Parts: sequence; C-alpha cells; structure tokens
Amino acid sequence: MGGPLDAPVLLTSRPPGRARPREVDVVICGGGNAALCAAITARRAGASVVLLERAPQYMRGGNTRHTRDIRIAHAAPNAAATGAYPEDELFADLLRVTGGETNEPLARLTIRESTGLADWMAEQGVRWQKPLTGTLHLSRTNGFFLGGGKQLVNTYYDSALRLGVQVEYDATVRSLELDGRCVTRVVFETGAGEQRLACGAVVVAAGGFEADVDWLREYWGDTASGFMIRGTPYNTGLALKAMYDAGAKPAGDPRGLHCVAVDARAPRFDGGIVTRIDAIPFGIAVNAAARRFYDEGEDLWPKRYAIWGKLIAEQDRQLAYAIFDAKTAGRFIPSAFRPERAGSVAELAVLLGLDPPALVATVAEFNAAVRPDCDVRLGALDGCGTAGLIPPKSNWAQRIDTAPFYGYPLRPGVTFTYLGVEVDAQAHVLAQSGDRFENLFAAGECMAGNILSRGYLAGFGLTIGTVFGRIAGVGAAQYARA
Repeated sequence: MGGPLDAPVLLTSRPPGRARPREVDVVICGGGNAALCAAITARRAGASVVLLERAPQYMRGGNTRHTRDIRIAHAAPNAAATGAYPEDELFADLLRVTGGETNEPLARLTIRESTGLADWMAEQGVRWQKPLTGTLHLSRTNGFFLGGGKQLVNTYYDSALRLGVQVEYDATVRSLELDGRCVTRVVFETGAGEQRLACGAVVVAAGGFEADVDWLREYWGDTASGFMIRGTPYNTGLALKAMYDAGAKPAGDPRGLHCVAVDARAPRFDGGIVTRIDAIPFGIAVNAAARRFYDEGEDLWPKRYAIWGKLIAEQDRQLAYAIFDAKTAGRFIPSAFRPERAGSVAELAVLLGLDPPALVATVAEFNAAVRPDCDVRLGALDGCGTAGLIPPKSNWAQRIDTAPFYGYPLRPGVTFTYLGVEVDAQAHVLAQSGDRFENLFAAGECMAGNILSRGYLAGFGLTIGTVFGRIAGVGAAQYARA
C-alpha cells in the first residue's frame, strides 16, 4: 500500500472544542521499529493511520534493518532469553554506561514496560532464536529475533498493513503546521510533489541526523569526514528539524553518537551490523602509529563496544587496527570482510600499512606485560590483565605469539545520534517554553537522548523505541479520537 494519497479518508468524528477538517487521525513520520510500533498500536486503538517512510519500499525500516536483538527485563527465563534479568539490574547497567546521566523516571518506565515486550512482539509474529555466544555475553539479557532486523521490519509491516495502516514510501517530511501547540498538518514531499496532510495527531519516529555529514561537522569539525555511517542514508534529521522549527525543546548531547569500530573497508553508508569488528577484546588495538591507546579489556564487550568508535575518531586520520593471533581467531562473530593474515607480526604490519618495527615493538611490549599463568576466561571478567603497561589491559590479556597473525583496519562507524527532543512519560514532545504540544509525540532515536545521554547497552535502543512507540501510538490515537 504505497503511492500518493489520492483518496484520503475524511473522518466524521471531531474532538470536542478542536473541530477542524481532517484526512486521517494519526500521521506517523518514520518507518522503522518505533514508527511501526506506534502505527500498530494506534491502529489497534481505533485510529486511522498513515505512515510516511522516507525510503523506497526496498530500503524501508531505517536502522532497524540492521538490528538483531532487544534488551528486556524479565523475572524468569522466557522464549527470548535465558535466566533472570531483574529491572533493578538493568537500571544499574544503564547507570553504569551513562555515568548516571539519565532521566530516571523515563528510564525506569522504559525498563518496567520492557518486561512485556517479548510477548507483545510474539503477538505481532516475531519469532525468537537461541541466543548467541562468544563476545556478546547476551544470552541472559537480550532476546534475538529470528531473521534479524530485516525480518523484524517485514513482520511489523505485514502486521500494520493487515490492520489497515496506509504506508507512503518515498515520503520526505518537511514541516509541521501548527495552531498554537497543536499540529494541524504534516507537509511532506513525494514524487507527485508537495502534499499537506491534515491530521488529528502526529508521532515523529524518524531517527536522528547521523547521515547528514554536514550536520555532524557542526559538532565534530573535519573529524566527521572520517566517519562511516553504519545505517540508512535516509536518516538526515529532516523530521527532527521540523520539530525544532515548531519550537520543540532539544534533549541530548549534540556531539553524542552511538559510534563503534567498523571495518575500514566497509561502504560509507548502510554497511550495517556485519561491518562491526568484535575482535578488540581478544587482542590489542593500535592507531596509525602502531601504538595502543585504550584498555581493550575494560569491561564486557556489550557494555564497551559503543565507546570504540569515538576512541578511533580521536586518533590520527580516524584510523585504528585490531591485532590478534591464531589462539583467538574464530572466537568472535566475523566481519563481512576477512581480516588480513600473515605469518609474522612484521608481515602483518606491511599488509595493514603500518610501520613494521613499530608494530613489532608494541606487540613485544604487550606480551612482556601479560601476567603469566592466568586462566583466561572469555565469557566473564577474568582479571587476566597486564602489569606495568600504559594503558593496561584489564581482562583477557594473553600473548600475541601464535601464527598466523590477523588484523582488521578500523574506522568509527556511526549508528545513531543522541540529540533529539525532550518528551514526558506520555511521549508528548515538550516545547522550549516549557509547555507540551497537545498532539505531537516522539519515539525512538529522536527522543532516546532523554534516557541514553551517553554510552550504550546492546539492544537498549530498540527497547526505548518499542516502549515509546507503543506509548506514543496509544496517546496519539486517544487524542485524535477523543
């Protein structure tokens, strides 16, 4: 169900005191997880719904296409995850990665609502697979959906379309028309030109601005030129700008990025999760001068992988290299690209474009600092570290001394930005004046900065989007149908 809105449905009901011409109850701006959850929920609440997806149909779904798991609190094992993961433990994990910088009421609301997501997702047709192992350590905390993000997107679209949600592809949101603090129309463009859609309520769930490199340069300068954009090229923040132009209050760090280490050979845009490099905890990471620059074993990988993009961005030419040997090859999920392989450290340096004596010296210094007779346990913090080395390696330190030797070239890979709009517990967008918009709601990446001001927990972005997508969908439908 795509194509121009050449036959909109005019509703006969009018909210008391707010009577105005209307073509649809709820407009959803965006086409990924949060937007689809809002659309499904609003439609189930009785509202007519139009979803505006900027991408063409074959690329629908935003960054959700590249996901594979969601973090959920649960008191007992379920179809999605093993063991128990209490709400307080999830909140403590969130505080650890954000340094305590979070909106606690919204964070606790997200965590509390996450307990029912596994069942709700299954009701939409999502199927769960056995959890992965290796560097992820997520079998207890996260649910992995069968078929990954692309299948999740397809499942939600199937559900939305069956319910009667009207989907417009290649629809670029440009602005929001207001009457006081009430949105009356959404202005968007399609191949047919500019369209103005009168509505009862609006949910913006169109992601951030990570694909607009010029916008990134406003906060990062020329460093942004070295960024790879892991996700969709359609997340350029146009809907976010529309909310700012309407007077929405910003939330989140403008320089905040979910930025990970990706293979430097990946495409500039839309490389996805298969370009992420998970080898770092198993060896060492060096910069273009072949020197180490951070503790590769600081914490479990799901709690630290999202810091490595920024660390690499701070290095010369925004380049780094993951170095490991035969002892740990195959112990992590591989990239879409094979690592460079050599019979000696010096030969590996040549393949990676590094100075051979410098890399040989760095590896020798690291090997000499590894504490002997340590029982390396890759599935937990094992305390097997280095002695007298700066920076140290706190866990999983073992000598890089067994051929063949391997290396990945790394660049910072941006997944999403943290800058968005401030919302309340009902997902209402707040204005700079302190008031809230009557019928403008936000969900997903464009409001996640309220909760994730910095740092990241694997799968938690999808949790925020799912929870607030559902909240926004209900709120929009109730307002429009009141």
